Amino acid sequence: MSACNGKTSNARATNNLSDEELLAISFDWQLWAREDQLPPLGDWHTWLVLGGRGSGKTRTGAEWVRGLALGLPGFSDKPIARIALVGETLEDVRSVMIEGESGLLAVHPKHQRPHFESSKHLLTWPNGSIAQMFSGNRPDGLRGPQFAAAWCDELCKWRYPQETWDMLQFALRLGQRPRQIVTTTPRPIALLKQLLKSEGVCIDQSKTSVNKAFLATGFVERVNRQYGGTRLGRQELDAEILDDRIDALWHRAQLDQLRTKQTPELTRIVVAIDPPVTSHANSDACGLIVAGLCEQGHGYVLSDLTLQTASPLQWARAAVNAYHRFEADRIVAEVNQGGEMVETVIRQIDRSVAITSVRATRGKYIRAEPVAALYEQGRVHHVGSLPLLEDELCDFGPGGLTSGKSPDRLDALVWALTDLMLKGGVEPRVRNL
Repeated sequence: MSACNGKTSNARATNNLSDEELLAISFDWQLWAREDQLPPLGDWHTWLVLGGRGSGKTRTGAEWVRGLALGLPGFSDKPIARIALVGETLEDVRSVMIEGESGLLAVHPKHQRPHFESSKHLLTWPNGSIAQMFSGNRPDGLRGPQFAAAWCDELCKWRYPQETWDMLQFALRLGQRPRQIVTTTPRPIALLKQLLKSEGVCIDQSKTSVNKAFLATGFVERVNRQYGGTRLGRQELDAEILDDRIDALWHRAQLDQLRTKQTPELTRIVVAIDPPVTSHANSDACGLIVAGLCEQGHGYVLSDLTLQTASPLQWARAAVNAYHRFEADRIVAEVNQGGEMVETVIRQIDRSVAITSVRATRGKYIRAEPVAALYEQGRVHHVGSLPLLEDELCDFGPGGLTSGKSPDRLDALVWALTDLMLKGGVEPRVRNL
């Protein structure tokens, strides 16, 4: 779906071409792109590309940057000299936007391919155009440099979306018409809602299924059978922007009001872990949340380090690393699934860590209600955006998650805040983060 008038497709038939001819035109994006993957016409400053998983949005962003850097027809009248690349983390910029299968290096023929200097966070084209890497976790990194264009990937997963976006807007001050593309699977965050209503924003929206020909055989059918019609499927496959569940214990407007970038001195910090029973591809995730408490009795959720697939040694090592990194007072570990094994594995990594074992005797919803009440009282704050955790919180009602999956991030959060705020704790240590 496109919200831009006057946009036309330049795709042409490629039947009956030889292998040599197909190879010769394989890097001509104008021939291969769908309509929603080509730059919109008209006067716009932001191109918002909302796509399901595997819909081709990364390729769209990479081809747009390539077209600008080289000054290709349909993209720019002349090469754009300075471009910003902003992702969730610098590692995501490198592994997805630059080195990924649909990233910048892959979409260029060899003679046009830019030189990537990872240590300098820099791409340099043979014609002198450059692109610099930035992270949505570090808004201040965009202070100082200036650009004529930017590619923002997975905006809805940035740790500090509004702050990073604001710094980028000040940096887009070169050329006659600075522009930016945003490629993201949508989530109903405040910044995205704001962009959807802003002037000068052109919107394209595409489902995963439109890119079926370029995905693994049977992938679309399999994920549609499993997730089609669910809230998760509508968001991740159909690229819909969903409102909160009416019966959810948490709501995004509430989380936005409680969000902060700074933390006061914290008297206690815990690492909470909700380990899975198994570690194969279809296992539950290992919930891993770091949270702290200040002298005024407010809780701060510092980090979501949840592991999607991990062996016992992997999740134990991740918990111990977080314990030392955040100078935590203890690890709070749920032992319903693993019993004594949970503490044993953690102590194999580090015998010195303080561990509290907790066992659930009530249902998840009942355990979560007192923690949700702390949020309603304005006593819990998220440090930056924690998108995957917040997705679970805002989709958790009396019957659990609408997907039927285990709310592993939420479980770990509940254990962390229960230990910090709903029961007595150990002697505090004061530290600044």
